[in-house]
Amino acid sequence: MEPTTLTTARLDLRPFAPDDEDEVYAAAQDPDIQRWTMVPSPYERAHAKAFVGELVPAGWRGDTGYSFAVRLGPRGPLVAAIGVHVHEAFGTRSYEVGYWATREYRGHGYMTEALDAVARWAFTELGAVRLEWRAEVGNAGSKAVAEKAGFRIEGLLRASLLRNGTARDGWVGALLPSDLGLTPALPYLPAATGTGVSGGA
Repeated sequence: MEPTTLTTARLDLRPFAPDDEDEVYAAAQDPDIQRWTMVPSPYERAHAKAFVGELVPAGWRGDTGYSFAVRLGPRGPLVAAIGVHVHEAFGTRSYEVGYWATREYRGHGYMTEALDAVARWAFTELGAVRLEWRAEVGNAGSKAVAEKAGFRIEGLLRASLLRNGTARDGWVGALLPSDLGLTPALPYLPAATGTGVSGGA
């Protein structure tokens, strides 16, 4: 996938570049970002340098991840980061979204706006059948953004997140193309309720 720029009414989303290092480093000093996301903690200058200069370009080149810097207009400040991460197993690709917002720009709907744009891009350009969201139980801010963007919270996964040497419970939710009025890449046959076969000895 060639690096892509997305625009919304208020935002400019483009792949992170080396020039973003200072703002990424500053934003990631926020204790809430270190507590609730998978960024390293403590977050050092080398982490920001590697993220914008190595990890993000490698993800786009290898089609393993697509990370965007979210700015308030083309030359505005960094208000958030959002990425679509690709998982592949048994020849099937699945897609998971992750994001964080800078402290001073929370509460203005920027993260929800960016998530909607990235979700639509994932469905129309990547052919995603389903876009998953996961967060550690207790991350109410991330959950609120996901729900505002149309994600359905589907349950709790026990011991599904590994962080700082511990396994933690996580929420999982998902968005489908049809939730946004888009045509899915594959036909969807929902499970019928109240049917099935039971057996016994």
